Amino acid sequence: MERLRARVEAAAAAAARDLPGSGELDLEDLERRAVAHKLGTNAFGWSNPYPPDDPRNLLFQYQFASWHDPARFILELWSRRAGKDFTSEGVAVEDCYKITRNEWMIAAPSERQALDSLDIAKDWVEAFSLKIHDYREAREGASSNTLLKSAEITLSNKSKLRAVPGKPDTVRGRGCNLLLTEFDFFENPAATWRALLPSIANPLRGGQKKVRLITTPNGKAGATHKLWTKPDGARMRWSRRLVTIYHAVLMGLPVDVAELREAFDDPEGWLQEFCCQFLDQASVLLPYDLIALAESAAATEAWALSEAGLSHPVFAGIDFGRSGDPTVCWTLQAEGDALWTREVLVLDNVSSPDQEQILRDRIRAASRVCYDYTGPGIGLGDYLVKEHGRWHPEGHEFGRVELCTFTAAFKRLIFPRLRKAFEPPTRLRIPISTAIREDLHEVQQVIANGDYNYWSPRTRKGHSDRCTALALAVRAADAGLGGAFTEELIRGCLVGSPRGKTIPRHLIPAGAFR
Repeated sequence: MERLRARVEAAAAAAARDLPGSGELDLEDLERRAVAHKLGTNAFGWSNPYPPDDPRNLLFQYQFASWHDPARFILELWSRRAGKDFTSEGVAVEDCYKITRNEWMIAAPSERQALDSLDIAKDWVEAFSLKIHDYREAREGASSNTLLKSAEITLSNKSKLRAVPGKPDTVRGRGCNLLLTEFDFFENPAATWRALLPSIANPLRGGQKKVRLITTPNGKAGATHKLWTKPDGARMRWSRRLVTIYHAVLMGLPVDVAELREAFDDPEGWLQEFCCQFLDQASVLLPYDLIALAESAAATEAWALSEAGLSHPVFAGIDFGRSGDPTVCWTLQAEGDALWTREVLVLDNVSSPDQEQILRDRIRAASRVCYDYTGPGIGLGDYLVKEHGRWHPEGHEFGRVELCTFTAAFKRLIFPRLRKAFEPPTRLRIPISTAIREDLHEVQQVIANGDYNYWSPRTRKGHSDRCTALALAVRAADAGLGGAFTEELIRGCLVGSPRGKTIPRHLIPAGAFR
């Protein structure tokens, strides 16, 4: 054991030596080295000293350095998909393994991420041969779809791990160690930090508390940028560590960075998500509190089409997906001043011909449909406009389907309008659903170099496909209820175009010529 301890200490010192702190990075040199590097090997000659039957033998060099950092306050910037949760949850579980009646609170930006982190912790619990004695969830209502307040596992040695969404009102509580994963993507990280900090103040129960803050950067205006760049005080010091995708690859992570960068096809997103650079500004498009204003038990995710149900106009937004992401068709119905969700159809791994068959009746029932005509969606879009007609007033085409190409300029049209529909007085009515809530909450507005765009992380559940489909449905409703008509356009088309096409009378909104 003494020999192993000595090897671990030497490996930890060597592992930390090759990782940068908060200084400048030569990204071009790192990328050049990573592209030429043999995948799955370590470029620094480092090796994990733990025996093969020890679960910590799985750690790469950068994970090992983080795991064995003894500092009380640890601040780390990590690339996406480098194993930050795998590492940090393991640290918390090992600490619970060593100390009975120990407590860790795991805070994440959303309910989904908090529960995912707790699931990873459960794997480490098993790896350390601990037993889960109890599991409890607390929610804001009786339904399992209401917003999560906390999920807690109690281990056989009376230690506890509690996962919470990172909000000021959910992180308050008893004294414990803190693990804040993707901290910079909390709705209000500064206010959450103020609510969290008292949790580590009192050492009388359980000893001195630790803080691990690990995140991908989310803009220069965020709380993490301030912590990362602020000089240390006389007593309080952060142990800072930076892990870009290039460091991870050079230390053994088997990822083809050239292929990944080409597939990502977003220079600014690449700098933030994989190179850990702070862009100018980023913020959540739809905070939980705003989403809650639109949630209604009367809104539905499934709907049986009928003549009776079509007494009010229907509008749909379709976000196309094929292999990596699902296709989502979001159907809204206008009743009075409100847009009620009638269906949120999710098609996962369904072929394009089958999608066309499934979507046909829904498109026929709608007055207007906005369709994601980008990349692989182009082929199906051509079939849909051939059958249902294209909505393109500038070209004197007045069918049902508008083909929408997702450029940065187009995103700037639909996502602010979606946000406006959620703001009081709220026009939208959406189902009370954890999956929908989490999907909507993940979209970010990112500002870089004075320009802004919209982005969301790609997860195993998709790429905020429901949010995109809803934004398209709101656009379809705005057009169908008169937003896309101007008197000049209507009068010009009624006179007739050179091709002799006019707007069908039933498509002209009532009172258009008032």
